[in-house]
Amino acid sequence: MPRLRDRKLSNRTVAGLSVESKDTVFWDPELPGFGVRVYPSGAKVYVVQARERGRSRRVSLGRHGALSAGDARRRAARIIARIKRWDEPRPPAAEPRSEPTVADLAAGYLTEHVAVHCKPRTLELYRAVVYRHLLPALGETPIADLEREQVTALHYRLRETPYAANRSIEVLGQIVGMAEDRGLRPPGENPCRSIDKYRQHRHERFLSEEEYRRLGKALDEVDGGAGGASPAAVAALRLLALTGCRRSEILALRWAHVDLEAGELRLPDSKTGARLVPLSRAAVGVLESLPRVPGNPWVIPGRKPGAPLRNLQYPWEIVRARAGLEDVRIHDLRHSFASRALALGESLSMIGELLGHRRVRTTARYAHLARDSVNASSARVAGSIGADILAG
Repeated sequence: MPRLRDRKLSNRTVAGLSVESKDTVFWDPELPGFGVRVYPSGAKVYVVQARERGRSRRVSLGRHGALSAGDARRRAARIIARIKRWDEPRPPAAEPRSEPTVADLAAGYLTEHVAVHCKPRTLELYRAVVYRHLLPALGETPIADLEREQVTALHYRLRETPYAANRSIEVLGQIVGMAEDRGLRPPGENPCRSIDKYRQHRHERFLSEEEYRRLGKALDEVDGGAGGASPAAVAALRLLALTGCRRSEILALRWAHVDLEAGELRLPDSKTGARLVPLSRAAVGVLESLPRVPGNPWVIPGRKPGAPLRNLQYPWEIVRARAGLEDVRIHDLRHSFASRALALGESLSMIGELLGHRRVRTTARYAHLARDSVNASSARVAGSIGADILAG
């Protein structure tokens, strides 16, 4: 049984190991049971061996390169400790020990962290990630036993939906972090750390002038009673197009937040905190046309007495089908607002103010549109000058 005399298994030590004709396991001198199997082909696989219930058990940890010697050592130490705890004699009357699972920690994470520190929309999003992706795949796994291979397998399984894959790993990483804070896992060994995220392609769709005209016509037709969308829903869609607000900001809008005389919305709690939204004459006209329902504080009332409208997706599908805009999402109205502002010469910093962006990098996604606007302006100016100096 080859054993390294004075050198523990490290990346440098393992890289220098080789065998000629038969695969061999080299055992670490400091952590009994931890080793690396070296093959004549040059492949190297970390292993851990320990006795469980009187029988020797060997587990492969992963290939060298994909797994560092340090990570393999920490994983081996956890496995050996877990096996030893299992083999420890227990009093006959003791109840079987129940280790917290991923599902247990996820429930605490949602109620104790997300629900307390995040907005309702974020809670809704995180709940969807937990219940759709994390619990079906890993819910029954003891949080102390969660390994990187399980995390990467989940990430790979969701590869066709990059956003869901990446967000699942982010949320799971925070859940594991909570487990570390509570002493349920060794600190600094989060298996979600440093996983390469899938590239997410941003959906960018901007309405042209002709498409805006079609949208306006479709809204007028639906508002007249055709198609099944309520007047409140039509008003909400018009406000989204005219203000660049987020859907949640319009649906959560109360009359107490509206100052028609000053021409502004005073949002006390938007995604980025309190902010003022200036209103155009057209937006003021939409708000003035809305009836105020007694006992209902919401600008966009729902069918249930005293409640706001909850969902705009169905009326939006009616409107966009009538307008021939099947590939346009509700959120694209916000993108289109920014696009039109840039086309009219507004700066990126002003666009950020209008949209309520907290970070400059959020507005920077429209930088290419600013370049297009500059190029178009340059072409118009140069064309005008060219008509004069090249007239002869």
